[in-house]
Amino acid sequence: MSTVSIAVPATTANLGPGFDCIGAALSLYNEFQFTQLTSTETALKINVTGAEAKRVQTDESNLLYQAFLQFYQHIEKTPPPVEIDIKLGVPLARGLGSSATAIVGGLVGANLLTGEPLRQVELMQLAIQMEGHPDNVVPALLGGCRLAATGLNFEPQRHREHREEWEICNIPWHWNVVPVVAIPDFELSTLEARKVLPSEYSRGDAIFNTAHLGFLLRGLETGRGDWLRVAMQDKIHQPYRKSLIPGYDAVYSAALSAGAYGVVISGAGPTLLALVDSEKAERVCQAMQSVWQQEEIKSEVKALKVDFQGARRTDVEF
Repeated sequence: MSTVSIAVPATTANLGPGFDCIGAALSLYNEFQFTQLTSTETALKINVTGAEAKRVQTDESNLLYQAFLQFYQHIEKTPPPVEIDIKLGVPLARGLGSSATAIVGGLVGANLLTGEPLRQVELMQLAIQMEGHPDNVVPALLGGCRLAATGLNFEPQRHREHREEWEICNIPWHWNVVPVVAIPDFELSTLEARKVLPSEYSRGDAIFNTAHLGFLLRGLETGRGDWLRVAMQDKIHQPYRKSLIPGYDAVYSAALSAGAYGVVISGAGPTLLALVDSEKAERVCQAMQSVWQQEEIKSEVKALKVDFQGARRTDVEF
């Protein structure tokens, strides 16, 4: 197989109380095409299209290509010369998992070019290793809403050592819970967003988030608005990060007044995610966008769907 094309969905992570452990795939995509070149051609050629194409590296430092190389290192084979076409649909540095699409895209593309020597679960473990945590890369690869936790996998052949791996749980998402994303025209790096977090939390804050994560899981499954209104509260990251997002309080209040169950920071931000029933989704979109306009901040606000397929081959024309 000399050419493969794939699409990888955007993701929203944390969903309020699920810091670093839960995420969902959304109906917004980056698309990648990998063409294996002959050995007489250049080792790497990257072409990028899309609104932010000029900001994407087109040399060996490109994250998509780094994941491509990581795959071949893992299977202990020499990577082939390759031409990569990237079509951007997921905004960069906005809290929608753009880096996760690159990591998953590079691994899946390399696996397909090589005849799929690795199973999906092996690709998932590689992706988590590269990203450092599972909340974006897992739903980007698998689709749907996913909860991740570590487990100890006993392997006697490894001198009775315990090896840490990830266990993944699918979270049912009710059809009438609509994710609305409000994407402002400014960036917030994950590193900057992590710097504002405290190094320790109180027992009370830990208990608070544990209880609210339970309500979140049941609210997503049942679609019960009263549970979701409670669920989307958090004391681990949002109280500290909201100061980094101009207009946060005003947009939050406007969305609730328009009928949203709740509003959270998507990933590390600055995108805000509202959950709402389908009848009120358009009203919530208009309310969130209107407030940011009043703050003189351009934004794009969309009612999306949860993507239940994850990364997959496509017949995209580049």
